[in-house]
Amino acid sequence: MFKVLLAYYACLRIVLRSQLTFNPIRFHLIYPGPGMIKCLHHVAIIGSDKAASLRFYRDILGLPVIAEDYQEARGSWKIDLSVPDGPQLELFIFNDAPERLSYPEARGLRHLAFAVDDLDKVLVKLAEGGVVAEPVRIDPYTRAKFTFVQDPDGLPVELYQCG
Repeated sequence: MFKVLLAYYACLRIVLRSQLTFNPIRFHLIYPGPGMIKCLHHVAIIGSDKAASLRFYRDILGLPVIAEDYQEARGSWKIDLSVPDGPQLELFIFNDAPERLSYPEARGLRHLAFAVDDLDKVLVKLAEGGVVAEPVRIDPYTRAKFTFVQDPDGLPVELYQCG
């Protein structure tokens, strides 16, 4: 335990003398630059049913729609949703898109993860909306509660309690 406290103290001293920030939950330093990447702007996902996807992301998860445009040349919708304190979610709707391979897991995007303050309250709201969640688990590294649900097209969505 003493070694952990000593390392924690050392990280805090480095942070106080620099432009670094410290994430005590994940216990690592975050260097803000001068790299090319400023922040994560958006994550794009593809759905097959506009109404079902909007019901899930807008109505149940509560992400407000910023813009909604039909792309006639592609025969698809592009819907931008706002994520609090962070990037946007770009939702593309293609009626003829091939199904995503989730099980077994394939290469590429593994899942979306949203931070929540109270996982129990979120689970009640999801259940009211007909969304089934996996059993709640505890992250072995951070001790935080989390669970997974699936969007209408089977994309895993993690809900991670940060509060």
